[in-house]
Amino acid sequence: MESLILYTGVFLTCIMLLSLYRAVVGPTGLDRIMGMNAIGSKTVVLIVVIGLVFGRLDMFVDIALSYAMLNFIAVLAASRYLHKKGYHTVPTPKGGSSHDH
Repeated sequence: MESLILYTGVFLTCIMLLSLYRAVVGPTGLDRIMGMNAIGSKTVVLIVVIGLVFGRLDMFVDIALSYAMLNFIAVLAASRYLHKKGYHTVPTPKGGSSHDH
């Protein structure tokens, strides 16, 4: 059981690195926000897995829920900020027409 928890933690960390790549390299602001949101969601699961390791699942679930709420509010604030700054449009290739959908 302990090795399963260890492998789960390592797997989540590897997936978080893929999301970190999207958050850093993402061509648009929306890609970056989605990458950070994915990292936050996987962090919530990782906190619960850590709770299993320490045998204090009740305490770590409370921490994970608080972190999830904070992550949700941060994503809403960032998306609202980027929308007001005008970053909601998708960049178009040179010579193409720009349409807001």
